[in-house]
Amino acid sequence: MRKVALQMGVSVDGYVSGGPTRTLDPGRRGEHPGVVAWKLDRLAEAGVHIMGRVAYEQMAAHWPNSTEAYAAPMNDLPKVVFSRTLTTTDWPTTRIADGDLTDEISRLKEEPGGDIVVHGGALFVQALSQRGLIDEYRLVTYPAALGSGQPMFKDLDTAVDLELVEVNPFDDGTIITVYRTRQ
Repeated sequence: MRKVALQMGVSVDGYVSGGPTRTLDPGRRGEHPGVVAWKLDRLAEAGVHIMGRVAYEQMAAHWPNSTEAYAAPMNDLPKVVFSRTLTTTDWPTTRIADGDLTDEISRLKEEPGGDIVVHGGALFVQALSQRGLIDEYRLVTYPAALGSGQPMFKDLDTAVDLELVEVNPFDDGTIITVYRTRQ
């Protein structure tokens, strides 16, 4: 059975976004080549990329015309967008899941292939975490504090118990940590 792996950028104070004036944008200062290589390796292992509607709309507007290092794998990877309002998708290799989130994730986990990778958005990630549907958290912590904004975790009924399985520090201050949920 494949696992659901969240891969998300986060500030040192735990926010995934801070609004229009405070953003986690590693592109403005350049992302460390080691971070890029690590992310590309994980994308190569992925079997499907899942996201909420908002993240889908942002990514579908960006990746098809991008020449960035992540563009080819993001465009080629099969994608599932979770939405009850979308009826069609324009981004190739994308399908819509409009059923119960837990049931849809259970079906995806039963399919053959590589990991189910989640990149966002924040509300979708919060919904997955609240239901205990994330098996692995791959956090790219950038050396920035936002002070406020959208947290990765919100309104959890119970604590998420995690086991640290990997730490990768980079000389620009970025740290990638991988945690698995304890069952």
